[in-house]
Amino acid sequence: MKDAYEPIENYGVIGNLHTVALVSNAGSIDYLCLPRFDSPTVFGALLDKDKGGYFSITPQFTHASYKQIYLTDSAILVTRFFADEGIAEITDFMPIVDDNGVLTIVRKVTAIRGDTNFNLVCRPRFNYAETPHNILSTDENRIVFKADDGQELHLWSDVKLVSDKQDVDEMFLLQQGQTACFVLQNSIDDSGFKTDFHHYCLNCYNKTYDFWKKWTSQCTFTGRWEETVRRSAITLKLLTSRIYGSVMAAATFALPETLGGIRNWDYRYSWVRDASFTMYVLLRLGFIEDAESYMKWVETNCIADDMHLMYTMDGKHPSTETELTQFAGYKDSKPVLIGNNAFGQKQMDIYGELIDTIYLFNKYDGQITFEFWQMISKQIDFVCEHWQDPDHGLWEIRGDKRAFLHSRLMCWVALDRGIKIGESRSFPFPRERWYDMRDKIYLNIYNDFWNPEKEAYVQYLGGETMDASVLLMPLVRFITPTDPRWLKTLEAVERELKLDVLIYRYRNSELNIDGLGGEEEGTFTMCSFWYAECLAKAGNLDKANEVYAKILGYGSPLRLYSEQLSKRGQQLGNFPQAFTHLSLISAALALNKYNDDN
Repeated sequence: MKDAYEPIENYGVIGNLHTVALVSNAGSIDYLCLPRFDSPTVFGALLDKDKGGYFSITPQFTHASYKQIYLTDSAILVTRFFADEGIAEITDFMPIVDDNGVLTIVRKVTAIRGDTNFNLVCRPRFNYAETPHNILSTDENRIVFKADDGQELHLWSDVKLVSDKQDVDEMFLLQQGQTACFVLQNSIDDSGFKTDFHHYCLNCYNKTYDFWKKWTSQCTFTGRWEETVRRSAITLKLLTSRIYGSVMAAATFALPETLGGIRNWDYRYSWVRDASFTMYVLLRLGFIEDAESYMKWVETNCIADDMHLMYTMDGKHPSTETELTQFAGYKDSKPVLIGNNAFGQKQMDIYGELIDTIYLFNKYDGQITFEFWQMISKQIDFVCEHWQDPDHGLWEIRGDKRAFLHSRLMCWVALDRGIKIGESRSFPFPRERWYDMRDKIYLNIYNDFWNPEKEAYVQYLGGETMDASVLLMPLVRFITPTDPRWLKTLEAVERELKLDVLIYRYRNSELNIDGLGGEEEGTFTMCSFWYAECLAKAGNLDKANEVYAKILGYGSPLRLYSEQLSKRGQQLGNFPQAFTHLSLISAALALNKYNDDN
């Protein structure tokens, strides 16, 4: 069994645009759902070190140190082990293939310096560790794990494998310079690699590297932080479905927002908000084809009918929340939840975020048919009728609905961008009504959400608390970044929500606004990047550059980010998270622009 839980920042992510795996810097695959992003786990040691299952390959060094890198412009992960007696490395990747039902993980192991003994342990635990399995061994180079429900895993290798009734626990020796390959598949590939195993692995490597180099070559971003921006773009791509074009909020479920706390949500779904923001930044980076795929998904699943705030990757309704009582949880953080009850919430902001992305898609000459425009118009008409409705807001509170500033702001964005799309395409729309509603919402926000005692725009109508989502006001061009009211609001954010360069999303306080009690959260990294972008737009470039650089310093060694940071600066929440990476990109775009202008 595993000795302890790895820090979240000790993981790299690999994927094939159908699912992802998390690989620790100690060489262990501790998280993998098969065959899709939102399928049950096969390896889940990240959520239960004893019962969850894992696939580790470890050189038998004493006092080894570990480092991980990604090969440039790719999702190919290299884990290195350093010790006095030798150096070893593992190269992990998933070949990118069309939906043929076969998932493949390739693990290439090399003894760089010194003859090295390795320990291989493969302990799958099917269906969230609820379905038993046995081993069917067909030959010494292939092990077949077969679950009672018929699921299979095939472990191929070019070293002899020995197994017990359930697992593989095998030692093997590589001489200096020697390489061994291991291939894990959920069914037998028809590639015929049994006849030339090494050629198959090399071919997979070359094709995978070529895919990522070709994809990243579309990126138009140049300048400061170019490599960091590209890494975040690749991370967002890893969260995108090759089949559907939808985007996951994060790769994992049930990783805690507070260690030992109850905010352990399932993020393996496509939120309209998160996915729209993701496509917004990918469009700005030049990834037009990804945006086109997402728009087709939106047209098919979201706005042809009543729009919901979140969907499964294939456009269906998420399941209700269920606790996996068999899992202990990451560092004993319970409940371990799958499904998400936020699906039934009312969140009026999603209309603005989606239509803002459609507006940018149109600006980049994306194809918007009249039929698509009619669907968009229907959603904007809905906003006209319901913009004053209280809702659960951006943070998906589980308390009373309120008239949140962010929701009202995004209703204004929906009208504003809808008008711009309609006029640029000369589409028919009720001009007088939409203009009138846009102006009413603007005046309502500008006048009624201003708290004269606090001298700031506040979280909700009639409230006194601050919310970091207010930082979006200048970012969506609602207010001038140097407007006196806005500068006062920014001062209030710094006074009440800032810790060095990090920003809390809100302070729950005795009001218990989110309905989940007074559990103290970490700082929200996405909001910290918003803060840097606001500083840049206000012309405070020296401070913006300093803030941005320091926030980047909180990332993992692989420049991956989860949702929040603990008091100790450790990653918390599901990982990696799309919202954090897209806000990193957005801030880099702004800082790059304003630095170049000065």
